[in-house]
Amino acid sequence: MGSKKQAKSVSASSSTNAAVDSEISGLREKHQLELENLTLTAAPFKMLKFFTLATAQYLTRSITYLLTKGGWLLFLSVLILAFGVLLITIDGPHEKHVEELLHYFRFGLWWVALGVASSIGLGSGLHTFVLYLGPHIALFTIKAMQCGRVDLKSAPYDTIQLKRVPSWLDKDCSDFGPPVFPSLHGLRVPLSSILPQVQLEAILWGIGTALGELPPYFISRAARISGTKFDAMEELDASSPEDGVLSNRLTQIKRWFLSHSQHLNFFTILVLASVPNPLFDLAGIMCGQFGIPFWKFFLATLIGKAIIKTHIQTVFIISVCNNQLLGWMENEMIWVLGFVPGLSSILPSLIAKLHMVKEKYLTTQSPSPVPSDVKVKSWDLSFASIWNTIVWLMLINFFIKIVSATAQRYLKKQQDKELRALTDSLSASQQSNGKSS
Repeated sequence: MGSKKQAKSVSASSSTNAAVDSEISGLREKHQLELENLTLTAAPFKMLKFFTLATAQYLTRSITYLLTKGGWLLFLSVLILAFGVLLITIDGPHEKHVEELLHYFRFGLWWVALGVASSIGLGSGLHTFVLYLGPHIALFTIKAMQCGRVDLKSAPYDTIQLKRVPSWLDKDCSDFGPPVFPSLHGLRVPLSSILPQVQLEAILWGIGTALGELPPYFISRAARISGTKFDAMEELDASSPEDGVLSNRLTQIKRWFLSHSQHLNFFTILVLASVPNPLFDLAGIMCGQFGIPFWKFFLATLIGKAIIKTHIQTVFIISVCNNQLLGWMENEMIWVLGFVPGLSSILPSLIAKLHMVKEKYLTTQSPSPVPSDVKVKSWDLSFASIWNTIVWLMLINFFIKIVSATAQRYLKKQQDKELRALTDSLSASQQSNGKSS
């Protein structure tokens, strides 16, 4: 009799466990389907609702933290803000200095914010180097080459900014004076003279990219302290072969990187930050996951991104736009073609024609008639309209990605709470059934 009762209890418990597992797996499938359907096209109002709730929750937590633990910080912030408002509103001899300080503040905030926007978002960030910093360096270099001088800016903050065009862009070269650098073999302004003129905004942009790498580090470190796994690591574990060849190849590279990430140190982080690559977000995640000290991570990232990587990109664009890279390629090509039989006779004429084209490109354009000016301005306007449209489309895409990721993260947290509540209730009922039997 005892063995029969024991067998019945074992079979009942096994059937109960199967029912519990089935219920939990069913809930997980339901949650996964809800996450997949939470998109702008499938459920726009639901996504905006979750984004609003997540934003309100974050603001509430931040304000509560400042009120409870950051009282001195809040007091100093209010004091500085009130002092700044007084300086702006009260007239006096300090007014021009305050205005100049505001120009520098807007300049620094603009380029740092562009850097943050470029690196934040785990690879989905807005690539502001291609949109703003790169064109700015290229335009300044071309203008300096045309005018034969680098003192084009009215101030260090005379750069591309929001709703503001630099003053030197539309000026004629005669407004700056005669060329300072004479034309010599098609090379006018050396790289060493152009680089300091665009160095400050490039470094500020690099500082912003370093700051944009901090959220993955802090989130991963918080997940390590709480004993949970970061979402990006879960996505790598859940990737399937149906994602595509390119996606699978990138996933394999990321997994290899994760398997070797325990060897991260200051030099490794510095190298990863100095070279443009899409894997540095994972470096930030791994540094937080393996407990790399903050200052070791941040200093290596700051030096790599704001100093080394920024100067590599800036020097490359200047070299392309001021014809030095083309000149080096021309010399190498002439040296190679000199060994080809039959080309030695026509090589001087080819070199002469090439120099004529370069001189035509580098010489300052003379003022053109009024109808031609109108055509150029209308073409510039249409080009600016196309460029602004591209920028706005990328901004909208970036905003949609942020809203979607925030809403899905909020929904996942609610689903985790629901799953924990169900697991606790099922385990409690299972224990009560075991005691009664």
